[in-house]
Amino acid sequence: MNEYEPRTVPDQKIAPGALTVWRIASLIELLLFALVPFAYWWLSATFAFLPFWIIFLIIGAWVLYGVFNVILLPKWQWKRWRYKIYENEIELLYGVLVIRRVIIPMIRVQHVDTEQGPLLRKYGLSSVKISTAATVHEIPALEESKADDVRDHIARLAREADPDE
Repeated sequence: MNEYEPRTVPDQKIAPGALTVWRIASLIELLLFALVPFAYWWLSATFAFLPFWIIFLIIGAWVLYGVFNVILLPKWQWKRWRYKIYENEIELLYGVLVIRRVIIPMIRVQHVDTEQGPLLRKYGLSSVKISTAATVHEIPALEESKADDVRDHIARLAREADPDE
């Protein structure tokens, strides 16, 4: 018999508005990638040695990428993203193909802050960034007031976990 109790899946979700923000960001990226077929079209018109039919392959790949990256992937990401804040640690669960489950001990938290870009601000969302000596972890797209509460709660727990204070 295993002496360790299995860990439950974190139950806190990110805001549904994350879907809209992620889709808009992916659409902007897709529009930038639209330059590739245009560039190939211009090159094939300028230099006769480039076969024109390849542009149809590029456009097909662009459309498939768009469907996957704008429609499917954000939904899958949002459904998977979970977090939970415990007294001694923070647990994150995210990923689509590769699922990551990260546990951040409160004793390792150096500072925590919120971040808000133009898209997040438009939809009233913020991300919480948790910094340790090794890396920065993020809980993306929480409602602004919830993000502030999460930030303050983690900061308070991290202060309490520090044995030097």
